[in-house]
Amino acid sequence: MTECPLIILTNDDGIDSPGLAAAAAALDPLGELVIIAPARQQTSMGRSRSSQHQSDSNFSRHDVAYNGKHWEGFAVDASPAVTLELGLHALLKRPAALVVSGINYGENVGSCVTISGTIGAALEAADYGLKTMAVSLEINSSDYHSYDQDVDFETAAAFTRMFARSLLLAELPPDVDVLKIEIPAAATINTPWIVSRQDRIPYYKAGVLAEGNQERIPTLRHFPRKGEYYAAGTDAFALADGVVSITPLSLDMTSRVSLDQLKNKIMEGIAEDENQC
Repeated sequence: MTECPLIILTNDDGIDSPGLAAAAAALDPLGELVIIAPARQQTSMGRSRSSQHQSDSNFSRHDVAYNGKHWEGFAVDASPAVTLELGLHALLKRPAALVVSGINYGENVGSCVTISGTIGAALEAADYGLKTMAVSLEINSSDYHSYDQDVDFETAAAFTRMFARSLLLAELPPDVDVLKIEIPAAATINTPWIVSRQDRIPYYKAGVLAEGNQERIPTLRHFPRKGEYYAAGTDAFALADGVVSITPLSLDMTSRVSLDQLKNKIMEGIAEDENQC
């Protein structure tokens, strides 16, 4: 009898996130689930290894429930990346076939991918050579830190199941370490999908809510640039166009430039006379 694939499910919104529970329901038919997530909200932690109690954290068991179904989950007070690592080293009795991070409250497009804790956990898994996907759902609210019960995860869950099933069977090309999946807020199960590049747009721009002075730093809030993009065929373009996007991410962040050309430019600068203030 063929052994069911082992699937790790994690996120950055925390163990109590309805998005995590929706992903569990989506993935349950595909294999055996190991659910491990941060004990509290860890949005925008990127791939951080920092944690307040990382050195002495203990796993706590949590009931993950969705539409009457229940799964055992584990929570740890650590960043998404560290949570994923702890799960790999402490909870697995056999190798994982797939890691899924999400479903995230809020989209992760453009240059913010380096900020996202959802993607940070996925990159950590990819660093262990695991097939990995990160799933994010666009939401209408600008408050991405709450568990808004009005958010409907059904469509995002359907796409999560479809792409996870494919990833379990497919061998990805070299240099594809994470599949980043973005679901528009108004998407349905019939919404088309495209394979896209990452846009260069700084999608979440900071706005000053309260001015600072010499004694106090300014109060900032980050606002999404809904409907904006820098280039066609990108994740931000797809979101603005209302279609689902799959963006292949690589752990190799080397710029796509001729290294010899760059070396020559640096040498030109070195050869110039120094102009000092």
